[in-house]
Amino acid sequence: MTTTATDRPPEGGRSKDAEARRRVDFGHASLAVRVGPIGLRWQVRSLVVCTIIVLLTLGLAVWAVTLGDYPLTIGQVISAFFGDPDSDFARIVVVEWRLPRVLAAIVFGAALGIAGAVFQSMTRNPLASPDIIGFTTGSYTGALVVIILLSGGYLQVAAGALVGGVCTALAVYVLAWRNGVQGFRLIIVGIAISAVLGSLNTWLMLSADLEVAISATVWGAGSLAGITWEQASIGSVVIAVLLLLLTALTPGLRQLELGDDAAKATGVRAESLRLAVMVLGVALTATVTAAAGPISFVALAAPQIARRITRTPGVTLVPAAVTGALLLLFADIVAQHLYYVSLPVGVVTVVVGGAYLVWLIIHEVRRRSV
Repeated sequence: MTTTATDRPPEGGRSKDAEARRRVDFGHASLAVRVGPIGLRWQVRSLVVCTIIVLLTLGLAVWAVTLGDYPLTIGQVISAFFGDPDSDFARIVVVEWRLPRVLAAIVFGAALGIAGAVFQSMTRNPLASPDIIGFTTGSYTGALVVIILLSGGYLQVAAGALVGGVCTALAVYVLAWRNGVQGFRLIIVGIAISAVLGSLNTWLMLSADLEVAISATVWGAGSLAGITWEQASIGSVVIAVLLLLLTALTPGLRQLELGDDAAKATGVRAESLRLAVMVLGVALTATVTAAAGPISFVALAAPQIARRITRTPGVTLVPAAVTGALLLLFADIVAQHLYYVSLPVGVVTVVVGGAYLVWLIIHEVRRRSV
């Protein structure tokens, strides 16, 4: 049987279709990995993007260690790590002064990215993040009470930030409850609670001694200056424990993205899971707030940026974590070296994040009006 000209596909048509299928397959192909009872599935695009972001973050970290009033070369940094006797001062600069700050920026940025991803996934709303809903403000309030009224140290401030954040989360949860908690209602109630707590924080600052108020104001802008190995290591350990607990709840969180009815049909206790995930997300934010103050907009922007560059259908935790780490480290480098004076990193994230928030609101309004 012969094939006529009309039966043949157009020249080049088959190759174009094959190329289109390859592009689609790359975007949706997945890689399954199983270690014992634990199974992981990654989209190839997400894996490639996360690898690139991690490499960029490591490159920025090395660059950040070389920058400062005492500039260093890569060779001097390597010598400082290996304990060269001729580089004792360089070792102090790298290991004692700069490295804790770089580590804190990476770990705290990842924690904020995951916290934002948790709330945006739980509420199915890109505007949901701990700083918008008010949980960061609650952690700041708890820390201010300890600093101003109790004159506590780092561990006491950390406990105060955690208690303040959790109490704020419970208050928002109770006030937003109407036969369940809907994402939009949670955001509106959280914004209202944040405004009330903002007024309380202002009153606490005005009633404090001048020196205490000044130090609390600088810390309240969100700053990684003065981060020590103790603060960075304690914060990293706490964040690691919280992430392990959150990992156990991730499958149920994926079911919540389908809606409460679908989640309950698969055996998920929606409200209990939502409350547990909320507490863990607040604890991540409070840990960062206790060490560095309230750093705004990283939790809001990182999950959405990660979602767009990985092209995943929903918010995913690992891409949000690596994106948050890259964003906060880059913002801290800009805050330290853009001007002749060092700025708190929160100033940079507020400026950039505020512009991003305006764009996101406009984008969401246009999308919903279509």
